[in-house]
Amino acid sequence: MAYEEKDVWEKRIEKNEDFEEFLEEKPADFETAITATNFGKFNWVLLCLALPVSWGNLFETTTMSYVFPAAQCDLNLTLEDKGMLNAAVYFGTITSAFFWGFLFDTFGRRKLLMIGYFMDAVIVIISAFSPNKHFLMFMKFLGGFIINGPYAAAPTYLSEMHAAKYRSRMPLLLGVGMSLGSMFLPLLAAIILPLNFKISLMDSFAFHSWGFYLMINAVPSLLSGIIFMFLPESPKFLMSMGRNEEALKVFQMMFKMNTGKPVEMYPIRNLVKENGEKDNPHTKKTFFDNLKKGYVQIRPLFSFPHLRLLLLVCGLQGFQLMSLNTLRLWMPQLFQAINDYKYLNNGTSSSLCEMLSIIRPTTGKKEDCFVNFDNLEVYIKSALASSMLLIGYLLASSLINAVGQKRLLNIISFVASFAAIGLYFAPNSAAVTVAISAFKMFAGVGTNVIIVIIVNFFPTTLRTMTVSLAMMTGRGAATFGNLIFPYLLKIGCAPPFLSIAGQACALFFLSLLLPEQRTTFI
Repeated sequence: MAYEEKDVWEKRIEKNEDFEEFLEEKPADFETAITATNFGKFNWVLLCLALPVSWGNLFETTTMSYVFPAAQCDLNLTLEDKGMLNAAVYFGTITSAFFWGFLFDTFGRRKLLMIGYFMDAVIVIISAFSPNKHFLMFMKFLGGFIINGPYAAAPTYLSEMHAAKYRSRMPLLLGVGMSLGSMFLPLLAAIILPLNFKISLMDSFAFHSWGFYLMINAVPSLLSGIIFMFLPESPKFLMSMGRNEEALKVFQMMFKMNTGKPVEMYPIRNLVKENGEKDNPHTKKTFFDNLKKGYVQIRPLFSFPHLRLLLLVCGLQGFQLMSLNTLRLWMPQLFQAINDYKYLNNGTSSSLCEMLSIIRPTTGKKEDCFVNFDNLEVYIKSALASSMLLIGYLLASSLINAVGQKRLLNIISFVASFAAIGLYFAPNSAAVTVAISAFKMFAGVGTNVIIVIIVNFFPTTLRTMTVSLAMMTGRGAATFGNLIFPYLLKIGCAPPFLSIAGQACALFFLSLLLPEQRTTFI
């Protein structure tokens, strides 16, 4: 069905016109069927339930940046150790990208999302009892390995549950949830970490306040697993697998919930056979049959015309996540250094480079280690920077259809590069906060815009795999960025921040190579 014809359909559906006679003539494709469900209660419930889903993704990769200042003496952490802990979770995501992408595109979204979030909750709880930094690094690696699948599949799942009119906004609205989580994390840290309690469980084992902080952060993943127990499978995935009867039942359920009308009034009676196979739900396939079919599905991704675009989006996400996640995960540590400098200098502020001079590796002796628990200013600044990210997501979700995906990515990557450069020249702590907030806002939105581009440019059977590979590239770059950041800090003030600015500039020039936005949904 032509794209212009679908626009007519949307208008007729909004007017509640009867067009069953037309539908009896030919089966409806996915776009027609999902549009006929309308937008209503089901969609709003889905968006509300996306909040813990986005928090589960965020917390796995972010919590350690707030734990570092409180746990550095208990775990005897050096700057290099902090870089390793930040990198461990991303290294885990790299090793599982292909694995998860293959499973989601072959076996479906809902059940694997449920399993993935439950497993992540267990890993987070175990990490809260880490006796040393080496065990904690291993648990963060496992956490990254597990969360990579749900992180890549959740935006795809949400997008496939909405019509084209709303689809491009879904990953950005998921980003709104992540920005709310970014605001919640420092506020939670401000309540728990200053308690600084220690409960001895064994002669060589203790449970600290930072462990309790980690344990609470398992709640979103646990809730997400429960949520997906009650959600349906993506109808787009079901249609791509030839399971049209199941897909039709999902559409009918969405229609009933959105309109309050009985399923018999849903105007669609038949769906097109997307994969050319007979829709026989009673046909049983073995695990190896599914593996073989999955291989056949993803093979086109590595050939023309998809390969060029795959390399491009992987490059975009690489530069985006390397710059964003390096600065984002070191942001609390930078604010901590500023706070410690002011604490030791009677509240006097200075340039960023001068204030960062207070960061020094620990001597390796716990008795020489000092933790400043008067960190309310650190948490307030972190929450403020995250609130700017929320504003960015709300603006981008409103502008993306009007401006276009490519142009929006061009703009935000260009502005982000100047924000990173401004950070190096910041004359005081207030200017540092403004520069970090601006960079985090634009770079954070850019990450989700790239996911929107993937959703709109790749077919359903390749979508989750493409997101996984792009995120694998980005997280590999983020791993490298977090590993080298402490060494760049030791060299001087300019190298770490100018390198981040250079990455943002590279992203801008690479985004110019994107083709124009497609006007059809595959």
